[in-house]
Amino acid sequence: MTGLDAEIEWISRLVAFDTSSGRSNLPLIDDVEDWLTTLGARCRRVPSPDGTKANLYAVVGPDRPGGILLSGHSDVVPVTGQAWDSDPWTTTLKDGRLYGRGTCDMKGFCGTALSLVPEFLAAPLMRPLILALSYDEEIGCVGAPAMIEEITASVPRPAAVIVGEPTMMRVVSGHKGSAQFRTTVTGIPAHSSETEQGVSAVEIAARLIAGIAEIRSSNKRRAPADSPFSPPYSSLISNLIQGGVQQNIIAGECTFRWEMRLLPGDDVATVREPFDAFAREIEAEMRLVGPEAAIETVQVTSVPPLAPRENDEAVELARALTGANELNVVSYASEAGQFQQAGFPTAICGPGSIEQAHKANEFVALDQIERCAAFIRKLIPRLI
Repeated sequence: MTGLDAEIEWISRLVAFDTSSGRSNLPLIDDVEDWLTTLGARCRRVPSPDGTKANLYAVVGPDRPGGILLSGHSDVVPVTGQAWDSDPWTTTLKDGRLYGRGTCDMKGFCGTALSLVPEFLAAPLMRPLILALSYDEEIGCVGAPAMIEEITASVPRPAAVIVGEPTMMRVVSGHKGSAQFRTTVTGIPAHSSETEQGVSAVEIAARLIAGIAEIRSSNKRRAPADSPFSPPYSSLISNLIQGGVQQNIIAGECTFRWEMRLLPGDDVATVREPFDAFAREIEAEMRLVGPEAAIETVQVTSVPPLAPRENDEAVELARALTGANELNVVSYASEAGQFQQAGFPTAICGPGSIEQAHKANEFVALDQIERCAAFIRKLIPRLI
């Protein structure tokens, strides 16, 4: 291990903070802000509405337009129920891989960027490097919009945004959008032997979830032949459900969560309409038993896609720094779409593979960190 000591130290420092969804990220933000402020960076927090979490962005160099913004999220997915071979909150180096929760997604990128701040401060920058750390990306990119709004209002406009999600350091110019929903079925409770006197909310939810699967199949049949995404259509799926209180009581309520992954250009309302039409039909059937029966769907989150664009400054910058000619798209959503929606040229390029994210024994390979550090260092002459 030569030349990566500072990067590994910072990645390990970030991993040691348990910033799982549902926990505060403030201890991590405190540590990073204190260090950056000591070095002379100009930091600003953008807290969550309840004050338990915060975004942080820092300007390194002069307050001038044309800088470059590096963006990453501070939160990670929980380790609950996962069988780790090592402590997920302590990095373990083995066979050229750095293991730990978030090493890949995406404290590897954030730690590498932070480790290189002294090099940027030592250079005669004419334009700034801007570092942005968000909260609650993993639960629907909730934190970043307020930070992006603050950056738009208070920071001279950067020329490009690079979001360091794991891409194996390949340049990604597009990703799908996402939308998450919560559907609550209000049934009619009764004794389970009196099936015609009640409406099982669990059974209705099962029909609706089967309908979601059918809509996905229909979209698959109509997938554009030239779509670069995998899968090549707007997908829908349900993965969480809760309902009923006892086996011999017809369930009075059931709630399930479902999501869409939308192709750029597809509209949430249009993709959702077949589900809403199916729900209206079923609700009418339910109300033949009792008027209190109902189906209600609430949209919980919405993340815009990153739409591939010709001659995007951030994409061209990332291609120049990596030496890559090809462009890639991914099916996961990220904060990149939010930056693009705010008018910033945006690309994704970061260390590690998304295949390692969210799993037990998450890791990032050291050669990926080395490539990431080289990528970020190449920004220095572009800011002088």
